[in-house]
Amino acid sequence: MNYKLEIIPFEEKYATHFYDLNVEWLKKYFYVEPYDEKVLSNPKKYVIDPGGFIFFAKYNNEIVGVVSIINQKSFYELSKMAVNPQFQGLKIGLKLMEFSIDFAKKQNWKSITLYSHRSLVPAINLYKKMGFKEIPVEENSHYERSDIKMILEL
Repeated sequence: MNYKLEIIPFEEKYATHFYDLNVEWLKKYFYVEPYDEKVLSNPKKYVIDPGGFIFFAKYNNEIVGVVSIINQKSFYELSKMAVNPQFQGLKIGLKLMEFSIDFAKKQNWKSITLYSHRSLVPAINLYKKMGFKEIPVEENSHYERSDIKMILEL
């Protein structure tokens, strides 16, 4: 395989990709919740400014994937990870996960947490492969759709 994949940090010019990539998968599997709409529409305000991060997967100069790490005050949440369906199968999701975990380790964070849904079997399998362990989902989770919460101790 001769392709060029790079992981790059958030720039305002890529904000529409953050929205579009995530809305595409949300609409395919679930629906866009009010919390999603708020965060995806204004990533600078809801992710970057409160101390979070967004990274994009750039494949041959095209933005094809995204992941964010949201500062939830008491923990960092790995969130809003999406890969353009045309580019699935190239292990871009895996690369975004590995990058995020390495990034978290460099920040000396104790752990990263994520919320997901059990119907997303390939995603759950990837998280388990990366070392995430299931923990109880709190009653007032900010996602209506999440039925699984996982943590990776770093």
